[in-house]
Amino acid sequence: MHEAPIDRLRALMARLRDPERGCAWDLAQTHASIVPYTIEEAYEVADAVERGDASDLRDELGDLLLQVVFQARIAEEAGAFRFDDVAEAICAKLIRRHPHVFDATGAFLPPETRPTDPAAIKAAWEIIKAQERAEKAKAGKEAGKETARAEAAGPLAGVSRALPALARADRISKRAAAVGFDWPDAAQVLAKVREEVDEVEESLGAGDPEAVFEEIGDLLFSVANLARHAGVDPEEALRRGILKFERRFTAMADRLAAGGHALPETALPAMEAAWQAVKRDEKG
Repeated sequence: MHEAPIDRLRALMARLRDPERGCAWDLAQTHASIVPYTIEEAYEVADAVERGDASDLRDELGDLLLQVVFQARIAEEAGAFRFDDVAEAICAKLIRRHPHVFDATGAFLPPETRPTDPAAIKAAWEIIKAQERAEKAKAGKEAGKETARAEAAGPLAGVSRALPALARADRISKRAAAVGFDWPDAAQVLAKVREEVDEVEESLGAGDPEAVFEEIGDLLFSVANLARHAGVDPEEALRRGILKFERRFTAMADRLAAGGHALPETALPAMEAAWQAVKRDEKG
């Protein structure tokens, strides 16, 4: 009988973790030690999507899947849960969060009963998630884990602290906006951004490093809110901005090198002139 690819992957991971014949590096890993790789692989997936490279996307999805299998294998060895438990949990969640598509068994509901408004579906999804958070908080309290679950029932609960700060700012501000704590339009958010810029300038002038740190944080959070009001994903916008800077900086360096100038020995006005020339070339 042909072995399913996912079963082969799981078997290979188990062999790599074999105490006697496995790989010493894989055996040394823990849940915590491989988290950075998991995060990195998720970004590699995003990069492949951004570049529209289907071949790379296939490979990066495989790398990300490996991280899931790796974590599940470590948990299975500790007697916590198995890969099948992970898959079963997400299947149950998908059915639970799509009551407009499935019945309790996962079977399709009649097409005529299915809502078609994406906004209404998303609103219902958020209500279900809020109910799940409340139930998790109740279960944690009953199990004597009130402190660990204290945030689970709050309106801002469930937004992972492991998210990049800009992405987390976007998620947190959306939660606040969902209960009416928000600016009415982008123009007022822009005014808030200008206000925060003024406060950064003031703290810089006062020579107060702690105040500068705090005010720059407020400024970045306000910019994330502005992006949300403008319908822009702030994390993606920053990523593209960085890519644009990388492209232009490299082109500037190449332009200077073609004229016999190395970056470390080039004065700032010459670099600025080359930078502006690169921008003109792009626009042209």
